[in-house]
Formats: sequence, C-alpha cells, structure tokens
Amino acid sequence: MIWIYFQIPRTKADKKCRLPQDNLNAQEVLRFQKGRKLVQTLFSYQGNSVETYTGASYHSTVYMLEFLSIEKDTQIKAYLTTDPKSDHFYPELPMDPRIDVIGIGPTTVTLAWKQSPSALLPSQGTIHYCLLVNENYNFKTFCAAETATQTSGVKRPPSLAISPSTESLTSRELKGPSKSEVSMSYKGGNAQVKPVCVGLTNAYTVSHLTPGIQYYFDVFAVNFLTNTSAAYTGTFARTLENPQPNVGKLKDGKVIQLRLDGRKHPFYNLLYQATQKQVQFAFQSCSGQLQVEISKDGEVLMSERFAGLRQFILKGRLGDTYLVHLWSAETSAASVKVQVSSLPHRPFFPTLPESLKIKSFNKLRSCHSVTIAWLGTQELSKYCIYKKEIEEDQAWVAIRKADRCSGPESRQKSEKVLCKFFHNLNLQRAVTTETIRGLEAGTAYLFDVYLIGSSGLPIRYYSKIVRTRKRC
Repeated sequence: MIWIYFQIPRTKADKKCRLPQDNLNAQEVLRFQKGRKLVQTLFSYQGNSVETYTGASYHSTVYMLEFLSIEKDTQIKAYLTTDPKSDHFYPELPMDPRIDVIGIGPTTVTLAWKQSPSALLPSQGTIHYCLLVNENYNFKTFCAAETATQTSGVKRPPSLAISPSTESLTSRELKGPSKSEVSMSYKGGNAQVKPVCVGLTNAYTVSHLTPGIQYYFDVFAVNFLTNTSAAYTGTFARTLENPQPNVGKLKDGKVIQLRLDGRKHPFYNLLYQATQKQVQFAFQSCSGQLQVEISKDGEVLMSERFAGLRQFILKGRLGDTYLVHLWSAETSAASVKVQVSSLPHRPFFPTLPESLKIKSFNKLRSCHSVTIAWLGTQELSKYCIYKKEIEEDQAWVAIRKADRCSGPESRQKSEKVLCKFFHNLNLQRAVTTETIRGLEAGTAYLFDVYLIGSSGLPIRYYSKIVRTRKRC
C-alpha cells in the first residue's frame, strides 16, 4: 500500500513541481517516457487544505507527483510512506474539533478545545497544541501558519519531504521545528500573526489584544518528533470595546452622589477647576469602603481608603485643575457623596463628636421603653431620632444595607420620634440621652440619630438595635 499526505498553505505559486528523478536510473526514465501514454491518473485534488490518498503499491511501479499552482508563492508539504501501520502517524482530532470561545474581554480572549486522542497515547510521540492568532483569516493547516510567520522577502527551501522506503518516516528523515521556530511572528499590513505552543493545555487565554478588533484563532495538534500536525476547526471573536471613562465636573458647593457598582460604573473621574488658592474636598461614604485619589498635573496629592466621612484641604494656585479618582475598595457596590469648594471658611459638614455610636442602657430597658444616649459637640446642633420595628434575624442585614448618606427626608413620618437641639461647651459633658416610650414588649427596634448642622447636611450616627423586655 502507498499512503500520500498533502498539506498545502493558503497561498500558491505559478510554478510546476514534479517528483525529483535523481533516484531513478536511466533505463527506468526511458521506460517511463516511452510508456507515457499508459500513465494512469490515480488521484487529483485542487484546494488549499489537507488531503490524503491511499492505494496499492508495487515495487515495479514508478509514481509521479505533479503540483501545479494556480496562484503564486506556493509552499507545500507532501509525505509518502508504505508502512501499513501509519494510520496514526498524524495527530488525531477529537470527534468535535471545534474551538470554543469561553471568555471575551477588551484585551483578552479565552479559548478551550477537546483533547486530541493522540495526546493521550504516549506511543504516538510528543504532541503539543499550538495556537495561532491573527486579524485576517483562519488557517487550514499548520503548514500555512508556518508560512505566514516567515519573515517577508526571505525564501524558504522547498518543503517537500518524500520517503520512498518501506519503513515509516523517522525523526531523522523529518526533523520537527524547534519551539523557537514556531514562536515567531510576522506582521504584514495590519495583520499580526502570533503563534504560541502551550504543551498539552487545552485551554488558553490570549492576552495583549486590541479592544474592538475581530481576531481569528486556530489550534493545531503538532507532533514535533515527526513534523506532522492536524488542524482544529478555527474560530473568531471580537474583543470588547474599552469602557469609556466616567468623567464628570464638580461645581462649587454642589453635592453629588455617585454609585460604584463594579459593572456599569466601577470608578469615576471628576474634574474641578479652582477659583481660589485653597480648595476643600469632602467625601461621605454612604455604603461600603471607598478609595479616593486626588491628583494635579499628573502628581498624586493624596490617596486614602476609608468608610465614613473625610475632608481634605489642598493649597495651590488660581485655575489649578484637580482630578478626583473614585472607586470601591470592596467587591460589593459602594455609594458616596462628594462636595468641593474654594471657600474653606464655609464648612460642608457640622463639627462631629468623637464617636458616632449610639449607646443603650440595659438597666433602663423595660417592656415598653428603652433609653439611648449619644455624644454631642460644642456647637448648637439639631438631633432627630427615628425608630423602626424589625425582625431580629434581619438586624445585621438592616444595618449593613443602611444608607449613611440619606437624611430624615428618606424616613417615613411614622418612624419619627422627636427632634431636639443640644450642645455643651464642656466636651466631657456633651452627652445627651432620650427615653423612647410606647414600644411593644419583646420587640426589636432599630434606632437612628441624625445630626443636622448649620449647613443643613445631615450626619447619620451608626444604627443601634435594642430589644424591649418580654416580661416586666
């Protein structure tokens, strides 16, 4: 039996190639030329992929392989063997040879493919998967891929390998390319061909791609020992567009609230042009932890991670432009209020006490009333108390989801307990208490206190959950 395998690149040349007759003696050539009319065409193929032919073999038969290209710049690989055990000489493809796209990003594409049966058999030689990326089209053969990676203008030697022996092709007769050879890249026009061999890994993330570009991906099972290969069915994918940066402008004295959800708006960039030499920035984390970075002329002036309230005063020149970069410091969503002003003598938020915690007294807790206390300041401010009945198993969720930027206007009127004014010049005595009556026995309540200063912006104390006694 004779077995012939053809592997043809995508491009073909206007040349006519015949099997070299150096190994034929003069009598055989003469006999072949005289009997040319008796020549029988055993196989014919036209295309640019892979084709095989298997037929009966006789020692007295002379075979002529004739290659006629219909385009230009052809390179072809042809293998011949008379070994009846050569069925698995080439890597075998799985039943489903498709390449799956399992992930797409702006600069990455993740691919996966099924294992070649040959890769699972050590007797089949050293099998590696080689992946090719380019912007033009899919390659049907590794031969074509190798051709595309060659440096432009450099001619390669003819890639015709014929073994007329009765033994299978050996590594000596077919020397496989080294890994450095299959890791070359060739840039032609706007296409970049990037081959990489990944061993037996059947999943790979291609990185360093350009956003918004369609790429073609090919995977080849390559036997480096015998220089043979098989091509998976190529695929293509378009990388995602880079998300447009969220850029906004800050205005003097105006409060804006932003939500950082990690998907649509993972971060914000805010610009502010100073009208005075001194600028005041204020940030109030409504939920979650926040990361803030302020820069000017490419220089980072401050960077801090926090939850709660922060104010920063920066000094510069008239007309300086500040860039504020905000993002959530946690995996969960975050919310923040931002305010900026060139008039530092007008504070945004009231003076805060040392602690914003609310305290309850167990001895002053009854079936129908509880007593709470909180710290005040030296400035006369307004304090409003609100209560809400909750289920005990929902207490942690209620506190976790509390919006610390919301004010009394977000509460129902039925939840309001009272509002009062308080201050004390002696900070040691700046503590106020309140007893809330008319509660249900054995019931959990969530209490909130809002501090409202002269600017009108409310500061919410940390919520407190207190349960009334069941029996009194």
